[in-house]
Formats: sequence, C-alpha cells, structure tokens
Amino acid sequence: MDDTERDRAADGGDATTVREGDPDELVAVMRVFDAGLLEADAGEVRDRLAAGDCLVAETSGRVVGALALDGDYVDAVAASPSRRGRGVGTQLVRAALDRRGRLVADFDGGVRPFYEALGFDIEERNGGEGRFRGVLRDE
Repeated sequence: MDDTERDRAADGGDATTVREGDPDELVAVMRVFDAGLLEADAGEVRDRLAAGDCLVAETSGRVVGALALDGDYVDAVAASPSRRGRGVGTQLVRAALDRRGRLVADFDGGVRPFYEALGFDIEERNGGEGRFRGVLRDE
C-alpha cells in the first residue's frame, strides 16, 4: 500500500491532498484555525495566502487543514476537529518542510507530542513557562 492508498484508507476512501492555498479560501482557513483555538489574525492569513505562504489540506473539495508560514517560521497549523489524528497536520508540516528545508515553531506543552513525533529538535523557552521552540531540518 503506497502513501496515497494509506491516506485514502485513513480518510474513509477520500484522499487528503496538500496544496498552496488560494486567497479566496480565507474564510475556510480561518475556520480551521479558529476550530484549533489559534489566535490567527485574518489580515495576516490573507497576506500569507496572497504570497503563497499558506498551505491547505483538502479532502473531497473541502479545506480540512491549514498551515501558515512566515519565512521558515510556522505561524499556525491546525486540522479540522473531524480530521485530527489522521495525519493532516503531519502532511502539512512535511509539505512546508519540502518548500523551506527548515522549519521553526513556537508552541505550548499541549502540542509538544505532535512536534516531537515529527522529529523537531525541541528546547524550552522563557525559563520554563511551558513554552517551547522546535526546529526541523530536511535531512
């Protein structure tokens, strides 16, 4: 079974694809970020979409995940609640890494396992206040 077949099986028959987001998808992307309880600014997300720095995961024509980049910095990454735990976030991060070759992310302890599973080198920030920074390099 290849990666596409695995994705299709995990999605109940509908493959999830990752592509560059379109500025017309601002509302869909913001819904994903809002559902992930991320404090993403709509103006900044609009700018990322216009610059080609926002990736979306799509299943059956619907945006089910999004990742916004600022250079090599992951500004936000989230999957729709119905798609969490199905590899959507992983697909988005891998696609971003393919584009940038290196990614940096700041996050709290609640999502540390996600970043660890992807292979980020993680260090604690701000003297142990539960915030972390991770770096992932394409090797």
